[in-house]
Amino acid sequence: MKSILTEQELALSIKRLAHQILEKHLDLENTVIIGMQPRGIFLSDRIVNELVLLEAPEKIAYGKLDITFYRDDVRREIKFANTTNIPFSIENKNVIIIDDVLWTGRTIRAALDALNDFGRPSKVELCVLIDRRFNRELPIHADYVGRTIDTFYSQKVFVHWKENFGVDEVVLV
Repeated sequence: MKSILTEQELALSIKRLAHQILEKHLDLENTVIIGMQPRGIFLSDRIVNELVLLEAPEKIAYGKLDITFYRDDVRREIKFANTTNIPFSIENKNVIIIDDVLWTGRTIRAALDALNDFGRPSKVELCVLIDRRFNRELPIHADYVGRTIDTFYSQKVFVHWKENFGVDEVVLV
């Protein structure tokens, strides 16, 4: 097991991602943030908390998206579905999708399909904590990246959050 991000590095990466989002979207009134269920929510919650500290909280539109039934592997194994909570329109908005790890791109493709049910955004951007760069199956890239790493297909990246592991860290196994 190899450490990719320690607790301190993870916190700094989250602050940096929030600053980059705010730098590109100075006026958050036309921007919405969508965290992907289940693991992207931990990251999106923290980024939104950072944005609240930097910007007026009433300007931040934040929703959560479940992609369970949009995945192309849904027929193989359904454990349980999470909830989607997007209490605003994404029509003609800048949408920032947030997830923990970008690898093949298939999860993001499912998220794009799911977003279509909520309207047509003017632009969609992707924010990830870890970009696994190799083994991309679809032409998807992240606009905001905490850390880019090179991995073999057989390796796994685990993002541990205090909420369910008692520690904040990213490890490669």
